[in-house]
Amino acid sequence: MTRQPYELPLPDLTGRRAVVTGASDGIGQGIATRLAGAGAEVVMPVRNPVKGEAAAAAIRSRHPAARLRLESVDLASLASVRALGERLCGEGAPIHLLINNAGVMTPPRRERTLDGFELQFGTNHLGHFALTGALLPLLKAGRARVTSQTSVAARGGKINWTDPNWELTYDAMSAYRQSKIACGLFGVELATRSTAAGWGLSSTISHPGVAPTSLLAARPEMGRTEDTTQVRLIRWLSAHGLLVGTVQTAQLPALMAATASDPGEFYGPRWPGNAGGPPGAQKLWEPLRDRAAADRLWDLSERLTGVRFG
Repeated sequence: MTRQPYELPLPDLTGRRAVVTGASDGIGQGIATRLAGAGAEVVMPVRNPVKGEAAAAAIRSRHPAARLRLESVDLASLASVRALGERLCGEGAPIHLLINNAGVMTPPRRERTLDGFELQFGTNHLGHFALTGALLPLLKAGRARVTSQTSVAARGGKINWTDPNWELTYDAMSAYRQSKIACGLFGVELATRSTAAGWGLSSTISHPGVAPTSLLAARPEMGRTEDTTQVRLIRWLSAHGLLVGTVQTAQLPALMAATASDPGEFYGPRWPGNAGGPPGAQKLWEPLRDRAAADRLWDLSERLTGVRFG
């Protein structure tokens, strides 16, 4: 398979406000760049202000008229998420797009969030669950589209219901799979509950396939002192246009999920194996089709975060 320059025209987003987590680099920065280029005001909640400023400068170099706003948030801290929600809700400006994109992947040892949750479950799912809940008044006001970013890892695995924070045993990939299954189930259940309660939101799910991002690269703050073998292989395959995508193509499913005029439920790359290729609508993977698990996860997430919706 050879890589193609896939095109995804975006609608005019002038007058729309978008919030993109993880916009300080990689896929998230690319998503923010495209949305800003289409006219949206883009709020970029970031943990590292230096990386955030660099990302904003890069976006403005491509789109000098871009309307960007950097905000501080640490998705591994419920207090930080709550503070961001209070700041934005205090201003009252409706939000029209929320792309829950940020994530961490497979720290070699069990790491914890500031609230004591396993880092991947706490950041990838619980942090975004709490953020969506904190922004709910603004999302309702904007009749928003909420897009939850899952992963090809969520094609298999399950929620560890007896030990969701991996306190008894820890397997890095199993914990990552759980966190990304949770992201998908949250997207499914958000759509169900919005319809039932009349919140006016639409909820879509996307996954980027496989691309040479920083997820598996050296991350000393996560106990990973050098690049993994996996990311070195992914870089080689991507550079040769084989099997996997690029950082640029990996942005497209979330952008399609967030802006399609007649949205489906789930989007991702369409090559066999879903690791690369042009973006398109897909059938939900089996772990994401469990409606009872989606409802159960929602209740667990409310208990763990203390966040109640609507």
